[in-house]
Amino acid sequence: MTLRVVVVYPDLLGTYGDGGNGLVLARRAEWRGIEAELIQAPSDAPLPRGDLYCLGGGEDGPQAQAADALRRDGTLVAAVADGAVVLAVCAGFQIVGNSFPSAAGDTLDGLGLLDIDTAKGVGPRAVGELVAQPSDWELPTLTGFENHAGTTALGGGVRPLAAVEQGVGNGGGDHSEGAWSGRLVGTYLHGPVLARNPALADVLIGWATEVDTLAPLDDEREMLLRSERLGAARGARRRR
Repeated sequence: MTLRVVVVYPDLLGTYGDGGNGLVLARRAEWRGIEAELIQAPSDAPLPRGDLYCLGGGEDGPQAQAADALRRDGTLVAAVADGAVVLAVCAGFQIVGNSFPSAAGDTLDGLGLLDIDTAKGVGPRAVGELVAQPSDWELPTLTGFENHAGTTALGGGVRPLAAVEQGVGNGGGDHSEGAWSGRLVGTYLHGPVLARNPALADVLIGWATEVDTLAPLDDEREMLLRSERLGAARGARRRR
């Protein structure tokens, strides 16, 4: 098979470099001998069908445009119903939920793919290193950078991706970060998240290819990056 990795609307949801997640997925598949096609899907064209979709972060106006375009297009919703895998980051995370706030504070409709609702947060914007411990999977500590002003509440149909060790995450009293259900994962982690957390990338590839155990890769450089960023984040916390 050819693994089709689709980066959704990089012209609207490309503010924080999250398009790099698509590249990580394609390369980690190819390094294992899995043929992969990386597709950049701009908002002025119909969204192509794929096996694995990546949505990234964006500002309030482009986020609202992206949600409206995806709702009218219908491809992403249909692909998820057919078993496609989705990684949704920050604004993308909010878009795949039930609702999220506009810049003016109005409530906008999301795609309803994850049972979450996001409201405008109270207090300072969440900006800085985010460290979280995965809740359900045997994954290493998750590391990334958050930059958002939303508070995301999880409904009964989803599970938190991780528990916050440092940072804000979803911003609720449960100290959760991100959410997942079925083959859809949402998170506030930038970095891009899959460059910092290759084990999570491999989970998504395994789902999309239906391969239970992927061949191991030499992740020495990735582990050096993880060690450096985790050390910097935890060191900064100790200095406070």
